[in-house]
Order: sequence, then C-alpha cells, then structure tokens
Amino acid sequence: MSKYDVIVLGSGPGGYVTAIRASQLGLKTAVVEKESLGGVCLNWGCIPTKALLKSAQVFDYLNHAEDYGLSVTGADKDFTKVVKRSRDVAEGMSKGVQFLMKKNKIDVINGFGKLKPGKKIDVDGTEYSADHIVIATGARSRELPNLPQDGKKVIGYREAMTLKTQPKSMIVVGSGAIGVEFAHFYNAMGTDVTIVEFLPNLVPLEDIDVSKQFEKSFKKAGIKVMTSSSVESVDTSGKTVKATVKTKKGEEIIEADIVLSAVGIATNLEGIGLEDVGIVTDKGKVMVNEWYQTNMPGYYAIGDITPGPALAHVASAEGILCVEKIAGEHCEPIDYGNIPGCTYATPEIASVGMTEAQAKEAGYELKVGKFPFSASGKASAAGTKDGFVKVIFDAKYGEWLGCHMIGAGVTDMIAEAVLGRKLETTGHEVLKTIHPHPTMSEAVMEAVADAYGEVIHL
Repeated sequence: MSKYDVIVLGSGPGGYVTAIRASQLGLKTAVVEKESLGGVCLNWGCIPTKALLKSAQVFDYLNHAEDYGLSVTGADKDFTKVVKRSRDVAEGMSKGVQFLMKKNKIDVINGFGKLKPGKKIDVDGTEYSADHIVIATGARSRELPNLPQDGKKVIGYREAMTLKTQPKSMIVVGSGAIGVEFAHFYNAMGTDVTIVEFLPNLVPLEDIDVSKQFEKSFKKAGIKVMTSSSVESVDTSGKTVKATVKTKKGEEIIEADIVLSAVGIATNLEGIGLEDVGIVTDKGKVMVNEWYQTNMPGYYAIGDITPGPALAHVASAEGILCVEKIAGEHCEPIDYGNIPGCTYATPEIASVGMTEAQAKEAGYELKVGKFPFSASGKASAAGTKDGFVKVIFDAKYGEWLGCHMIGAGVTDMIAEAVLGRKLETTGHEVLKTIHPHPTMSEAVMEAVADAYGEVIHL
C-alpha cells in the first residue's frame, strides 16, 4: 500500500492548489481525480466561460465598430469555432496543471476515490493511505424536481458550454453568476434570451443599486427579464420546450429551443465514503472547524463541500490554510467577510463586504459614496459608460464596510477594496491615495470623495 503525508481527493482549484502547497511544505503528496485535472472550474466553469464571453465581447465590438469611427463589413460568427476556442483554452490550462503536478513531484492517481476508515482511500480497488486526507470534491449543477435536466432541451452549464448548434431562443432559469453570464453570452451571439428569477431582482445577492443597474443594462441589450417569477414545469414533448412560468400576474407559457437551469449547485458527497468513516455532514455540507478539520482526526474538507462561499478563490485559500496548519505553520483563520465576488457578464459586477442594506441593519451610521462611469474620462474614451462604483464607510471610524462595482473591467478593480479592507484602510487614506488618470480605477477614489463630500468630477 502506497503511503503519503497528504492525499487530496479532487483536483479542482481547491484540490490542486492544496496539493502544490503541501508539496512546497515538504509533504509527500498525491491527488486523486476521476476526470480531468483542474476540476469543474478549469474544465467546465471559470476558465472556459470567460473564453466564451471574450468571443462575445469581440463580436459585440465588431457589430458596433461604427461607434469607434471604424467600418467592418460582413462580420459574422462561427458558433462551432467559438465553442472550440473555449475548449482549447480549457485543455491548455488543464495541461498546465499537469505540468505543475510533475514540477512539484505530486503523484496523480486517476480514478474514483472512496474514503475508508483508518485514513485510507480506495481508488477503483487499490488502497492508499496518508496521515492527512483532504476532501475537495466540489459541486455540480443543481437539479430542481420540476426542472429535470435531459441534457438536450433542459440543460446545465456543461451542455451550455458545448452545444453543437446555437439555439434561436433560450430560457435561463436563475440569475446568479452562472445564469447571467450565459444569458449575456447567448444574447450577444444572437439568441433570443429570457431570464427567469424567483426573487424580485436579478443578481439578488448584490447591493440593490447594482441589481437595478444590471437589470437596466440587460433590458437595454434585448434580454427579456422576468423577476418574482418561477418555472413551475416544462413540456419537452414537442420540437421546442414549453415552460410554464408563474408570475405576479398569473401563469404564462413561454416557448424556447432550450431551457438552461442555473439554479445553483449541489455538492459532490455521494459515494465517497463519508458515512463509512463517520464524517458529519449537515444540509449537504461537510462540517469543519476554522482549520478545515472534520470531526474525524486526519480527515479535512475544503471548498464547495463546506459551508463557506462556493467560489474558486475561496477553495484555493482554504486548501492552502489547511495544509499550512497541518505542516505547523503560523496561521490565521480566513476572514469570510472580506471575500470578493465577481460576475463576468456585460456589464461586469464585483463586490466585497456589506451591502448598504446590510450595513444599516448592523447598526452602522454610514457615509455612502457613488461615482458613475458616465463621469469617467477613461470610460468615455473606451465607450463603456454604463455602471458605477459605490463605497460604504462607517461614519464614526472611517472603516471601509463595503464596495460594489458594476461596469467594464470592474472584476480587475475590486482587489483594491479587498486589500484596503484587509489592511484596515480608512476612507480618508483611500481619498489621499493618488490614483492614475485616466483610468477606470480612479472611480474608486472619486466614489470615496463623494462619500466624504469632496468629489471633484460630479
């Protein structure tokens, strides 16, 4: 039986990062993977979707070339090639992870891993043991009972990424990051898109001002938006799908070529031996402490299968912290109040910390500032004037409570707020930090200036 210091079950952005950090710390490490290195994020999520969205952005630029004083004739798309480019990008990244495994002398064990008592893993009949086993099996598209996925007419994100032909019409159920990114992509490619959201606003976890701006932008782009609505049932017996949608006004039937179910994720806990080992779960999540230890010594869990936010960068951070603690490094628990969230539709959304409503509910007296990109020189020059930066500060001590952005490139800008909050930066310090001009990022400084009554360009 092969013996390791650490075995990681799953090689997504949580698993493979955990394995690399464990190896860096001098621990003999193996990773078990049943599909492709990189997991869902790299092969079927974060990376290939961004490739699709880039194609949509370029196509949009071609269609609006006249706005920039340019003339483009005969601009068209090849949907098959767009999908192929996305798959090629994912494949290239997966090969990159294979290289990192070799570079860091990590053993890759291909197959389905099942946990066994005594700190062992059975992989398709072969047993391996380790002093520490880190479970990082991730999640998949969640299925609703009234919206069963058949992979053809009612699909999840995997099928949405690899359709052979572009649908003429599509209903997207759910307006979280996955739903709105695909809604934007297919709409930009020319598909007639309707998005159905159960709650009163699109991207319902965001600050209300962001949600309202986003909905306005989606409608402007030609996407039909149905909020406070739910798909009650689907009829797939004909050539098209007929979805019965319950709205405030009653029920209506919508027809489309395809329904994309984007109603969240379900954790991959089935069949991996949790019950055999005695590991405690609750509501589909593995219960862990601040160092990601389960109730059973020697077994740990990170990423989507634990109660924290189901985000790739969170899984990576958890895995690194988990093995650093195992190796005896000095560690501090993750601050889950300072996790950035990003949505890569057009316009992009990025946020960190409390929304204005949450900050008020927590009892803070607030200073709130907002700077629209319509007043930004860089945004005007780039032709991307939709959106704004919104900042929220505690009026008493100047603590940066939250930052919410919507517009072009904001997913690359949010790190300023995350770092500032980590360093306990005050509003005054941000205001007195010189930002380069002209850039989109100076909107952060301007929004802070607005909060403190010192805004120059509004």
